[in-house]
Amino acid sequence: MVIIKRVYAPASRGDGRRILVDRLWPRGLKKEDSGIDEWLKEIAPTTGLRKWYSHEPAKWPEFRKRYEQELLPKEEMLQRLRSESGKETITLLCAARDVEHSNAAVLRDLVLKTANLKQGHPGRKKSVTSGG
Repeated sequence: MVIIKRVYAPASRGDGRRILVDRLWPRGLKKEDSGIDEWLKEIAPTTGLRKWYSHEPAKWPEFRKRYEQELLPKEEMLQRLRSESGKETITLLCAARDVEHSNAAVLRDLVLKTANLKQGHPGRKKSVTSGG
């Protein structure tokens, strides 16, 4: 299972492995208090793409398309996330207020889409969004 969650939301028992997928460390969050198991900044959008998007809802479809293109050479990292999500719950963390229009949402969808296709379930997704 893959959950997406705002990094500032409190950790919960159901989070499983908590992975920060932003390039920048969240403001005001101490590493020792974060409850983050791993910081996978290499899979985050490039600085240029992040700044261009600026979380403007009108740019979401184009952001999604561009970010998916950036992820093509990072298939090994995506595969690792797929593998982990098949064994345990993983929570992809980001600092965005709107997690459904964030890089974490794109990652979740790519991990689940490919995992479900490999399992022969093209329409089924196991996902949860948790705000905060």
